[in-house]
Amino acid sequence: MVHEGVEVKLCPSPDNTDEVFILCKSRDRALKEKSMHDRFVKRIEAGVERLRKSCEKEAGKDICAKIERRIGRLMQQNSRGASFFTIRTEFDRQKNMTVLSAEKNDDDSHWKRITEGHYLLRSNITDGDPKQLWEAYIHLTDAEEAFKINKSDLHIRPVWHQKDDRIKAHVLVCFIAFVMWKMFGLMCKRAGLGDQPRRVFNELKRIAMVDVVLTTAEGKELKIRTVPRPEKTVANITVSSETHLA
Repeated sequence: MVHEGVEVKLCPSPDNTDEVFILCKSRDRALKEKSMHDRFVKRIEAGVERLRKSCEKEAGKDICAKIERRIGRLMQQNSRGASFFTIRTEFDRQKNMTVLSAEKNDDDSHWKRITEGHYLLRSNITDGDPKQLWEAYIHLTDAEEAFKINKSDLHIRPVWHQKDDRIKAHVLVCFIAFVMWKMFGLMCKRAGLGDQPRRVFNELKRIAMVDVVLTTAEGKELKIRTVPRPEKTVANITVSSETHLA
């Protein structure tokens, strides 16, 4: 186990001695993928029921081609659950209507169910420790996440500069913003709030400064600025950062 809920195993390549594979199993990822598969399966089941009702409404007509097109759209929209079903249509002359049959294969032996939470990494470092290789992969995902953070949370959109000094300035601003983002993550971690910097922003948004304006008997305005006392989570972040800076 390289991390809580994450296991890795080094697997040599059967064809190439210059590379290795790292089989990873994540508990959280397995739960996420299971929930995702369950959601798509339910959508397909609901769609199949709607198609069957359409067949009943248009009894007496051969609408196989129409239903098959709708099945195709249904499977395309829910592609991650499509492999769990085998759907067929035929025109039953005895019933004088289009009949839709759906076979469901959603048991524990299905390949997608077996591989939930598993992913494979590939590396040309054949003598590396699997834990270190996995951590290197995580660093790559952190770098990719940094670009997403600049666009979403930090609201820094790409700017098409024409001069070198402006390009360097823009890169510097993005880098400083990302460093601050990582610092917030460390603050959260020390305060026992996990390692998600978004928690800092969500908690700080609750602090609002309010100016209370009162009129005295003499007609003068008395302004009192008030700041609510931060909740325990925010106070923990502040104490943790002050202790680290000290």
